Amino acid sequence: MPPDTLGQHGPPVDAAPLGEEEAEDLLRGICFKTGPPRTVGVELEWLVHDREHPEALVPEDRLRAAADAVRATPLDAALTFEPGGQLELSSQPKGSLMECVDATAADLAAVRDTLGRSGLVLAGIGVDPWNPPRRLLREPRYDAMEAALDRSGSAGRAMMCTSASVQVCLDAGEEEPGPLGYGRRWQLGHLLGAVLVAAFANSPFRQGRRTGWRSTRQALWADLDPARTLAPQGRLDPRDAWAAHVLATPVMCVRNAEGPWDVPEALTFRDWIRGGGPRPPVRADLDYHLTTLFPPVRPRGHLELRMIDAQSGTDGWLVPLAVTTALFDDPEAAETVYRTVKPLAETAGLPPAPRNPLWTAAARDGLRDPELAAAAAACFTTALEALPRMGASGHVLGTVAAFHERYVARGRCPADDLPDPAQEPHGKGLVR
Repeated sequence: MPPDTLGQHGPPVDAAPLGEEEAEDLLRGICFKTGPPRTVGVELEWLVHDREHPEALVPEDRLRAAADAVRATPLDAALTFEPGGQLELSSQPKGSLMECVDATAADLAAVRDTLGRSGLVLAGIGVDPWNPPRRLLREPRYDAMEAALDRSGSAGRAMMCTSASVQVCLDAGEEEPGPLGYGRRWQLGHLLGAVLVAAFANSPFRQGRRTGWRSTRQALWADLDPARTLAPQGRLDPRDAWAAHVLATPVMCVRNAEGPWDVPEALTFRDWIRGGGPRPPVRADLDYHLTTLFPPVRPRGHLELRMIDAQSGTDGWLVPLAVTTALFDDPEAAETVYRTVKPLAETAGLPPAPRNPLWTAAARDGLRDPELAAAAAACFTTALEALPRMGASGHVLGTVAAFHERYVARGRCPADDLPDPAQEPHGKGLVR
């Protein structure tokens, strides 16, 4: 973090105001750090449910006690809790897929053991199928986020408090063009991303009812905010497109040292730099603003792919991690998959993800969409061929192959197997 970082609760002391040209240069420089892809990471969000009665709302004091117990558990990953009590593990950047898988699996085993002693389980579902949003974290950030997102409807609260995901983090790529070039990987993320939404869709229910979406979580993200969840528009170089997008997106909040944070309306970061805010912005404000943007692919020096629903089962999470890493980081696979998904751009059209026809079909229909089903089948075949070249273990290969056989090869996704909550009196069939 830069030296003028204000932390969580107040403005920086003696920090110089940020100029417009300086902000643009920073955004171009810090968000796409290039070099040969070497590292991989994963962020896993989980709902936390009662083992015997997963449909029941876990009392707040019980969740807090369990959170304290998990915090005391030695982990390699960073541990956080989301506003609704969801647990998130963020792995350290690892030098290979298997290093990431092994470290994360060990952390998950420890977390599951700790929660199990309290009668709780990690539930890998994209959206809580039973309970309405309940915010447990009362912090200025989440107070401001709720106020800002409420202007666009109820999707913000649902996202904050009832959603869970698998987020794969990969290096931005090489400076030079080619299958591993950062420009190609940026484009790949926004086309392959729709295939990942469809293949791993795992949230067809909300508050006890079928929603009409196989990925209700992705539908919530698309409905969240007029600008905050969009990919940059246009055909600019990724660095230029991202810099323009960041400065044109409204500021979610202006942090204060005391009292509630300001929640301005329709104040873009560029407007703030030009004198439209309550005080001049500084570098730390730009850093913070970046954390309030939620596009499907977020450049943070690396690429953060944010579109995948949480996956059920002990090892469900490693399938999207392994498949995505293979398709991005193996040069042969990256070239093959790019040719596979490039025609999807015609279906997507001009609107940015996730509000275009391609992404809408992925969230609504999953792999029942024929075009997405064909693309997913080709992508999984390519990934299964690449994983041995990346040193994937037999367990990883077997888990990916089993997912392919159960779902992708049959034009299905995990949402197609989830039982209706109304037909599950104690909900155990939904927590696998």
